[in-house]
Amino acid sequence: MTATKRRTSWRRTTQTAAVLVGVGALLVGCTGNDPVTETTSATTDDGATSTATNAPGGNDETGDTVRIGFSAPAADHGWMAAITEAARDRAASFEDVEITVAEGTNDVNTQISQVETFINDGVDAIVLLPFDGAALTPVALRAMDAGIPVINVDREFSSPFASQSTILGDNYGMGVSAGQYICSRLGDQPDAVVAEIAGIDSLPLTQDRSQGFEDALADCGLSVSHRVAAEFTVESGETEAANLLQAAPKIDAIWNHDDDQGVGVLAAIQNAGRDEFFMVGGAGSANAMREIQSGESVLEATVIYPSTQAADGISLARLIVQGKSLSDIVSQGVPKRIVLAAPVVTADNVDEFIDNAFES
Repeated sequence: MTATKRRTSWRRTTQTAAVLVGVGALLVGCTGNDPVTETTSATTDDGATSTATNAPGGNDETGDTVRIGFSAPAADHGWMAAITEAARDRAASFEDVEITVAEGTNDVNTQISQVETFINDGVDAIVLLPFDGAALTPVALRAMDAGIPVINVDREFSSPFASQSTILGDNYGMGVSAGQYICSRLGDQPDAVVAEIAGIDSLPLTQDRSQGFEDALADCGLSVSHRVAAEFTVESGETEAANLLQAAPKIDAIWNHDDDQGVGVLAAIQNAGRDEFFMVGGAGSANAMREIQSGESVLEATVIYPSTQAADGISLARLIVQGKSLSDIVSQGVPKRIVLAAPVVTADNVDEFIDNAFES
């Protein structure tokens, strides 16, 4: 059965309950480099032993060609540039994937038009990181109604029916990880002054990060004393950090939500001559990790927000269209929802992460 023919029956055969998978490396293993036959055993009530063989799907074997349309916002940010690059690289790793990458745009109407073009061209699947999840929901629904599975990346649609599978970083978990790290350092100092440099406050992802941070701090008796919001850019990071430092003569710890804006934050800190605190970053850029490696920076940790989400989306789109399953789980099909982990990178484990980090 060709990929195109299989697509017509896909919606009837792959409706599954929502599954939350909170592991960062799930998709690295899900396509399986070497098919392995797995045997399980169980003991019955009468003491007899029964065995069952779980044959893999041969996910790495070349199958029917899968045509994937990919659209994401403009690569005006190191993390976003890495998202698109990783998606291209992942598609290129498969002999049976043809990818069409739309030009990155922060214009909602332009991105809607890109998805409409994919629908009209009859692609087999669409991997979509929407600039605005709510605004792109209607056109994603049209794609799904046309029998084209949509993989939603990073920014969620406002309807659960707008995608076959959703891959997310853990924004709330980022805040929790940052808060727990600060608690591990300052939890015995109830009067510690904790500051937060958020991203764009109107975005749900920023709100989730801040809520997770607040909740984790509260667990050890701390709270945010000073907070500013930037715009995920170097310039805004420097401006807002300067404002924060001027307003707060004493700080014990800072969590900066984003390592791209963190370049500006570090510049403001250096200009102010302040070093009485430590800082935790967010996203996991290579330059942030180099600061951590140096041992000479106030930045001593960062929380990963994976820039591989769209690459994982390419892998899932291929599996869905070819009717394959994740080889590392027993259940058939592909999870409806995957949330990747938000680990903390410090000097102790930075060597494990830096090779896959993006450049700000």
